[in-house]
Amino acid sequence: MPPVIDETKCIHCGLCASICPLGVFRYSPRQMPEVAFPDECWHCNSCVLDCPKHAVSLRMPIPFMLLHVDAAKLLPK
Repeated sequence: MPPVIDETKCIHCGLCASICPLGVFRYSPRQMPEVAFPDECWHCNSCVLDCPKHAVSLRMPIPFMLLHVDAAKLLPK
């Protein structure tokens, strides 16, 4: 699933496009970045972490999600 850009938060800086290792985004100065190649996204999260306005989010595919279990809760009481 491709990255999603929140148009209300985006300041059109293009950092998401410049930081993406796979070139998923297309960007022109002073315009909204566009997810041009959504199938190429590896969900590395770099665009999400580096966006200064937190305008980018990732929807993780179900196979990429991991079940977190707190090991301390598995110990017998």
